[in-house]
Order: sequence, then C-alpha cells, then structure tokens
Amino acid sequence: MKISHKWLNNYLNIQLEPEKASIILTDIGLEVESLEEIETIKGGLKGVVVGKVLTCEKHPDADKLSITTVDVGQEQPLQIVCGAPNVAAGQFVPVATIGTTLYSGEESFQIKKSKIRGVASEGMICAEDELGIGVSHDGIMVLNDSATVGTDAKTYFNIEDDAVYEIGLTPNRSDAMSHYGVARDLAAALTCRDIETCEAKLPETMDLNVESKPQLFTIKIEDEHACPRYSGIHIKNITVQESPSWLQNRLLAIGIKPMNNIVDITNFVLFETGQPLHAFDASKITGNQIIVRKSVPNSKFTTLDGVERTLNGTELMICNSKIEMCIAGVYGGLDSGVNANTTEIFLESAYFNPVSVRKTSKLHGLKTDSSFRFERGCDPNSTIFALQRAAFLLSETSKDAVYSEILDTYPTPIQDYRVEITYHQINTLIGTDIEPNKVKQILEKLGISIVSETTEKLTVDVPLYKNDVTRPVDIIEEILRIYGYNAIEDPNVIKYRYAHQAKQPAVALKDRISDYLADNGLLEAMNNSLTKLEYFDKLPFLSPTEMVKLLNPLSRDLGAMRQSLLPGLLENVAYNLNHKNSMVRLFEFGNVYKLNSNIENDVVKKYPEEMMLDLVVSGSINPENWNQPTKSNNFYELKKTVFGLLKKAGIDHKLVTFSTVNNNMIDGLEIVFRNNVLGFFGEVVPSTLKVFGIKQPVFYLSLNWKKTVKASTSTRLYFQEINHYPEVRRDLALLVDKTMTFEQIKATAFKAEKKLLKSVGLFDVYEGDKIDASKKSYAVNFILQHSEKTLSENEITKTMTRLTEALKEIGAIVRS
Repeated sequence: MKISHKWLNNYLNIQLEPEKASIILTDIGLEVESLEEIETIKGGLKGVVVGKVLTCEKHPDADKLSITTVDVGQEQPLQIVCGAPNVAAGQFVPVATIGTTLYSGEESFQIKKSKIRGVASEGMICAEDELGIGVSHDGIMVLNDSATVGTDAKTYFNIEDDAVYEIGLTPNRSDAMSHYGVARDLAAALTCRDIETCEAKLPETMDLNVESKPQLFTIKIEDEHACPRYSGIHIKNITVQESPSWLQNRLLAIGIKPMNNIVDITNFVLFETGQPLHAFDASKITGNQIIVRKSVPNSKFTTLDGVERTLNGTELMICNSKIEMCIAGVYGGLDSGVNANTTEIFLESAYFNPVSVRKTSKLHGLKTDSSFRFERGCDPNSTIFALQRAAFLLSETSKDAVYSEILDTYPTPIQDYRVEITYHQINTLIGTDIEPNKVKQILEKLGISIVSETTEKLTVDVPLYKNDVTRPVDIIEEILRIYGYNAIEDPNVIKYRYAHQAKQPAVALKDRISDYLADNGLLEAMNNSLTKLEYFDKLPFLSPTEMVKLLNPLSRDLGAMRQSLLPGLLENVAYNLNHKNSMVRLFEFGNVYKLNSNIENDVVKKYPEEMMLDLVVSGSINPENWNQPTKSNNFYELKKTVFGLLKKAGIDHKLVTFSTVNNNMIDGLEIVFRNNVLGFFGEVVPSTLKVFGIKQPVFYLSLNWKKTVKASTSTRLYFQEINHYPEVRRDLALLVDKTMTFEQIKATAFKAEKKLLKSVGLFDVYEGDKIDASKKSYAVNFILQHSEKTLSENEITKTMTRLTEALKEIGAIVRS
C-alpha cells in the first residue's frame, strides 16, 4: 500500500520528516518496505521557465517553422525555432532552456543549442505532452496572461516533490488502509512515546446545501446479511471536469491516474478514509430506486472495463428498478457510470459483508481498490462521513451543486466490540508494568473508548474499524504496538520450566525415520498441498474423477489438492537439475487428498486424506573425486534404503515380502507386511519424467504412513546379547524359471526353517547359452546359526536338506 508523506501530514499538527516517520511506522507494525522520493512529473520540470514570445517570423527556408525571440527573464531574449502552428507574438509559453532534460515515459532527451535549417535555436517552446502534464500535441502550450516571465514551471504548474512509503500491510490491519488510519497510529505513537504531542485531525467537511424538495430516490436492501448498511446522496448541477492540481498531485503520488473530478474525488476519499464510494449517473437510475439484491443466475452484465460477464446468482448487485448497475463492492457497470455529459450523480457509500465481496471478487477475477478494502472489513460507521467529505471536495469544482438529504438504510446496526481487560493481564503478557494512565492514553489515542474502569480492570468499546481487535489479547497487542516493543527491557535472568512429555508413538516414529533418512544423506522437502490442474491430464497415476478441485483457485498452478507427493518431489528434482545439482536425494512427509463422489453428507469421508512418506533419489551418490569413482543411484541403492527404513521402523524383515506391481514404475515392487500393502518402490517411467523435463533416472518410494505406523507398533523392539557362536554359510546354485524372483526363494527358505536360518543372500545370477533360454541360475547363500551352541555337521546337513526339499517344491532345481 502506498502512502504519500505530504498527504499524511495533512492530518497531523506537526511536520514529520519521512525518514523519522518510516522508522516509527515500522516499529508500530506498519512495515515500511521502501521510501521513495518522487515528483508528480518526472524530472520536476527543472530548467523549464515561463517565457513571453516577443517576435514571431516565418523561417526563410521552411514553411512550417517559425523563428521566435522569447523573453525568459534573462539579460537577452532567446532565439528559438518553433514548428508549432499556433505560436504567435505576445503569448506566454513554457520554455525548456539549454541543458533541460525532458521525459517521455521511460525515454528522455536533453535540450541542446542547435541549428535548424541554418538558424540557431537556444531552447524549445513546449507542448503539453512534451512536459508530461497532458497528452495534447496539437501545438505549443499557451499560458494565462497573468503568468510572470522567468517563473519556474515547477512553481507555475504547482509541481510537488513528495516521499512515498510502500507499506507491507498485513490483512488484519483494515484500520490502516488509508492515510487517516496511518496518521491515527502515527499520532498515537508520537504522543504516547513522548516524542511529540500530536493529534490526528479528521478531514474537513461542511454543512450541505440541502434542497427543500422531497427525496427523489429510495433504497431497498433485499439481502441484509450481504449489505448491512447502504447510504447515498443525490447531487445535482455538477460539471464533470478536470480536478484541481493539488488533488491530482495527491493521486499521482500514489500511482493513481486522475480521470475527472467525480472519479478523482471518490478515489481520494477511498485512500483518505478507507471508505469506498461509487458514483452513478443519476439519470440512469430507472424508477429512482436503488435495490440491493443477489444477481439473476446466468444473466449478463457488462462492467466498466467493457467486458461482458456471466453472473451465477451469488453476486450481490446494486440495481435500479429494471437492471443491474454495479457488482456491489467490486466493480461498476458500463451503462450506469459517470461520463462527460453527466449533470447529476447518486453517490453510494455502503458497508458490504467481507465474505460476500471476497467470493465475488475471486469468482470473476476482479481485484480493485474497493474490493481490497471491503474484503478485509471496512467501518460501517464511516459511510455518512465519507459522503460528507466527498460533498465538501466536490464543492470546489461544482460550486452550484445542490445536495439531497443523505439517505441511510441501516436495518440492524452493528455494535462496537465490548472487551473487559485487567491490568494484571496486560502486564503479565507484555512482561513489564505499564502505568494505568499510559494504558488509557494509548487506548484513547487509538479510538478505543473506555466505558468503565476500576483500579484493577477496564471495560472498553473497540470501534468497528478495528475488526481484528475482539479479545483481551488483541487489546494487549494494540497497547504493546504503540508502547513499543523496544521499550520492554530485557530481563537479567531468563526463567523457564522444562516439562518432559513422552511423544506419541506416531510422532516418535516419524522423528526416528526422519533422522535415519537425514543421516543417510536425504534432505527433507516440504511442498505445497496444492498442485497444477494439468498434471491430472498428463500423469496417468492421478485420477481426474477423484480430484479435489478448488472452487476459487489463485491460479492453474494451484488449482487442485495433490493426490500424490510424487509431482511435487519431481518438481524439486527438476529444479535441482536446472541449477546444476545432479545429486538429488529427498524425502517428504505429507497428506494426499481424494474425492469420494459416492458419499454426500459426511465431509470427512467424502474428502479422505492420508499421510504419506515418499522419497526420491537421482543422479550420483557421491561427488566427483580424483581417487574415488562416482557411483550412481539405482534400484538396488533404493532397495537398501527401503530395508534400512523398515528395520528402523521396527518392522520384522522376515515378515516382509515383495511382489511386482506396475504403478507406472519400472521394476516396481509392492511392500507387503502380513498381507497389508505398506507401499511400493521402483524407477519412475520416462513418460512421467518427461512432463517435468527430467532426463536422468529417478527412483521412488511411497509408503502409507498410517499402515507403516501400525506395522511398527505391532512388532516390539528388543535388545539381546550378541551371539557368541559361529555362523555357518552354505551356498546353493539353483536353476529356476525366469519368472521366479529371489523374494520367492527367500520366503520359502524362511518358511521351511524358522529357527536356525538367519539370512538368505543372492550373490550371482546367470542367464546364457549354457542353460535353457527359459531358465536362469541363482547363486544363493544361507547363513545358519544357533543361539546356544555351535552347530554340528549333522544339524547343518539336515537343515540344508530341509531347505533343498522346500525349494524343489516351488520348482527350483539344485545344480551340482
């Protein structure tokens, strides 16, 4: 939000330097992000003066040029060659002298002494557009005869220098969405911190010249929830014309382009008081009725920007007896707006429900200065004052204007927020004792009135412009803002009480797994729960029919809730690769969301969400080094991480089996524990990687966290003494069908021998011309160990025979 320093000073009885003001504003919660010195006209017309044309003769070598002599207040007149058709002797004109720089948008040019068709020219007589104070280029600008030769153009045209604050306004500070609101906070801080005794004075208004005739217009509110208050005034005998220069300068300083006196005044009051106004051409109000109602579904409405919009029936509209004239609080209509021929207006000042305006604004993608304020909450009690202020400003350009009585429809007045607060609460939360008189001074300066008080507590009424101050803690925050955070002394001793609370099993497990993954070189990612709509068209593992689509998305990039963590992680991979980081190892805990369209009444079941743990690895494992070969991530590196993760989770690996699954994975495997699928892992298919512009392999694991926690808690972790007895290894060469997996062999072996068998390993695979094409050879090792004795050869032989027989039953042939 932009705030003009000169404009701000209009409401303070002191003149404050911009740098000093910016420090205080930031300190009271209105963070000044930048402070810029500006000129309402770029360059400030430095070097441009008022001149008088003494002589004007035709150029001997050019029919369209004139040779003039111009008095600019120097010892000798200047000779200037001019190409304007309207130049003539006796005129007062703006003259850019030698060395002056003029600006046209971002471009600039400097006036130099030159020869034009052989005649010396010592300056330039300027047109409006060349000075930047208008758009006309029909000829030179002719000034009033009352102009004084030699006067700086900056003085003549009332060009002002100003300083503009860019304030990073938080959404809850609707009370500071205006120059007066900022001045009120500033005056409170200056006074209560004993810097300056300062008052924020309200803008000037006047008694209206009210006509004696009965009121012409009537107001009818059909939706009191969306429009609790509607005020307006009928003004006749106006002239639509250019605004006074001072008003234009104020608007230009904050980046608002002046239009005409009616539009400029509504803008000025908006940025001055925070109350939006809207002017209707009164002759366009059919039936002399203002009706506030919901729109007609599927009706068409053309806004001021010339765009025809389809209404859906939820928008609040300002209507006459026949048609809609304005989208309430958002945008005016093309057919009812003020134009150059308007002679009477109906000026609207209303309070609209913030939720209603916000939904309409987002629905139609219309963001205006008015909707910005209505969405955050305006002051219902400011509607009348804003009308009186606008009428006062209009009187400067339309002195013959005639005003009706102000109409005000306010069926159910909104009451101030009444809050009770004790001094003990204030001092305890702030951490220091603030004098009661100082507390009351701060509250009164902020407009918070004290209803009653005792030695221990205050009962206050909070004005409606502070719509975020509704609780004692909010009052304390207001006091502390103005009192000053830096005024609270640091304690010499910091006291705290350490309270140990055992973590919930799921939280403890999450911490343990996060530590494990981080210790193994993975970084934690935290991606947005919103994702791109286009992914549901491009990624086959996402279901469009189960998509949770946002009704009012900020953009297509944030149009739906994510169904999988994979797209976000692949965006992270692509980002790293684009920034020349090819070593990517990431994990993420996060919820995924789906729509169950078969359920109607139960919101939780209709939109189920599940916590997932996903990880991706891609590129090299270790950085390039002269004495160590670079090793790339691959399926088996991922599988090693999976085994380590399951072990860290306390899931018995002997009870875990793996089965092949597609899931848009290459060599995809499901992780099965006691007939429950915990998740899957594998290599992401190239077609998915192509969507993200990734050209190197990516390996991916996805775990259902709820099922993983359940599997973990069902298996008790315990410690035991290290086995003192030796392990025995026996190797078998097995001829198996190509379709048989090592997991089948491993599961069969553990099923056949549960006591002595400790592990099964695969150390070689052979496929070639020495065996049948439909077969492959596995070299498998079996580790045997007894916990209480050294195994005898007889026990080993019996065990291996039992294992061999079990493997034969599944089709494995032991090769000699």
